[in-house]
Amino acid sequence: MHMGGGAGKTTTVCVTGAGGFVASWLVRLLLSRGHYVVHGTVRDPTVCVSSWPGTEVLAPAVTGTQNVLRACHEAMSVRRVVVVSSVAAVIMNPEVPDGAVVDEDCWSDVDYCRTTEMWYCLSKTLVERAALAYAAKVGMDVVTVCPPLVLGPLLQSTVNTSSLRLLNYLKCDTAEEKTRNVVDVRDVADALVLAYETPEASGRRFICSAYAMKVSETLAVIRSVRPDLKLDYTTKKFVQVEDEKVVSSKRLQALGWKFRKMEETLRDTVGSYEAAGILN
Repeated sequence: MHMGGGAGKTTTVCVTGAGGFVASWLVRLLLSRGHYVVHGTVRDPTVCVSSWPGTEVLAPAVTGTQNVLRACHEAMSVRRVVVVSSVAAVIMNPEVPDGAVVDEDCWSDVDYCRTTEMWYCLSKTLVERAALAYAAKVGMDVVTVCPPLVLGPLLQSTVNTSSLRLLNYLKCDTAEEKTRNVVDVRDVADALVLAYETPEASGRRFICSAYAMKVSETLAVIRSVRPDLKLDYTTKKFVQVEDEKVVSSKRLQALGWKFRKMEETLRDTVGSYEAAGILN
């Protein structure tokens, strides 16, 4: 999200990937404020990356981010860039002890990500570091926001990766059992606007996470808020895997960020899946 201020009453913003899950809610929120003029770039909806084949995806991700930042810097009118990163750039570090609550000072270990072939985590880490390094080099105001698994109602026509993950939990006979950090897409949009509008956010990194819950606990909440759903959890097999490290959003909350109750998030998410015809 790239934003240029002006002397008038409106602010012009550019949202990259505006047709995506988070970005579509961001565009909606900005327009609802009434004083933003929103420009957007979109990806080809027919193109889908189903896997991370390896290191060949890393250089384009970093270069693409640097090109966007360079264009913003050369425009001379962009007052702040807000980069959506991920907790994937925060929590993949074997030096962090089990049970520790992780904050923005922690970074995923790039060597560990390479060794374990966690290409998504490696990409997010390299991109965020490159963005902050470029900002420091040229004196640009760049803020990064790191959400975890993002759930919530769909606005876009395609089903995004995080929604597919929850759908698999709901519909498959077997599900991984692990603690996951979760946030509502609408609360991420709130956080992105807050990161732009708040002077104290300048140049900082923010984790944007609401809850840490076991997968089985998440499904139990869905069952409690939507008992009418014809979904059989009694025979579902949960396979224990390594928990995610729990993250803290205290820095973002100190700016005034608030988040919805998990019950609201999951109820609205499932209702959206029903409306889209993808639940059954």
